[in-house]
Amino acid sequence: MNGILSVSVALLAGLLMTRLFKIFKLPSVTSYLIAGVLIGPYCIGALHLKSFGFHSAEEVNQLAILSDVALGFIAFSIGSEFKKSELEKTGKQALIIGVLQAVTATVFVDLALYAFHLLMPDKLSVPQLITLGAIATATAPAATLMVVKQYKANGPLTKLLLPIVALDDAVGLIVFAVSFGIAKTLVSGTVDLVSIIVNPIIEIVASLAFGALMGYLLTYLEKMFNSNTNRLNLTIGLVLLTVALTSVNFEIGNVRIAFSPLLTCMMLGTVFCNICPLADNLMGASDKWTSPLFAVFFVMSGAALEMNVFTDMAIVIIGLIYIIFRSLGKYLGTYFSAKATKCSDSICKYLGVTLLPQAGVALGMCITAMQIGEQGHLIRNITLFAVLIYELVGPLFTKMSLMAAGEIKPMPDEVKNRREILLKNSK
Repeated sequence: MNGILSVSVALLAGLLMTRLFKIFKLPSVTSYLIAGVLIGPYCIGALHLKSFGFHSAEEVNQLAILSDVALGFIAFSIGSEFKKSELEKTGKQALIIGVLQAVTATVFVDLALYAFHLLMPDKLSVPQLITLGAIATATAPAATLMVVKQYKANGPLTKLLLPIVALDDAVGLIVFAVSFGIAKTLVSGTVDLVSIIVNPIIEIVASLAFGALMGYLLTYLEKMFNSNTNRLNLTIGLVLLTVALTSVNFEIGNVRIAFSPLLTCMMLGTVFCNICPLADNLMGASDKWTSPLFAVFFVMSGAALEMNVFTDMAIVIIGLIYIIFRSLGKYLGTYFSAKATKCSDSICKYLGVTLLPQAGVALGMCITAMQIGEQGHLIRNITLFAVLIYELVGPLFTKMSLMAAGEIKPMPDEVKNRREILLKNSK
């Protein structure tokens, strides 16, 4: 398919799937993902119908730029949750819970996979299990944010959830860099402290500094325009520019200078929402503009999921161990750290479940893992298997947890009645 036709098919398929699955009360993000799987290379796409469906992974990858842009705006939106007034209330709790739940997930996955390694050392090596343990830290900010916005969730749990999801990126980068550095050392036999310690620190510091600079620049440039339309255009343009510039990386000797698009755009949103008086209005307008972009992003994410991972029983078994123990690590790490920071009972009980979705950051990590050669293929396939499961059920669990915590309110009767009247009149 050509680019425009691919985008239109993805958007329409996703929207129609939300109507089809409305009876099951699934979050829209889950419907988008299912639509992507159906029109992807392993379902309708495999039939090679002309001008319909993605016939190969290459066709999906051709639209990767849309995914990069969508993730940039998702991070920008999450950055707005780091308002100074809110951080003064929940900042300490978010930091402690964000670090401990990520580390606990890594420890749980490492121990469980090491036990499997002792039983079947020919199926899973130590470098592979260490790398998978690090990937377990990552949580998908996109799916979580979509559920929060769709159902207009609001309350103590939601206010704590989004900063923790954002912190996951920074914690994940450090844990993955150290773990993967150890894995590479075990494979090659040479120790590289620069890649284990120096490079991840530089990436985090550089990303935060660049994001802050772009946040100040955006605030300064907004003063040049009086029209809200022009201000919105400027906001969109600067976020796009930031996403583009984060793809630039270079090396100085053995030191690699690189940027995390998620961290950079989060910092851009954080600085902007704290120093620009018009930030709330512009963030709201930006959310409306990006709604179809996010829909296409999730449909494409579904189309990119490789269903053939189910054909290898070893991958299925290791993948199930990974999913079970990552979930336990996320939940128990969150539960006990929330208890320690004196969070409410509903936060202790439900926050961990909302941190289960996993996608973009984890996939980026598994691509990096391919550097260790043949051993990287197993890591990639297990991560793909886990992402497939987490992305399909994670948003639903997030919705159920937010509803159980009382932060998703039922639709008022007057709104329901008004919608019913409009539907009757349209007929």
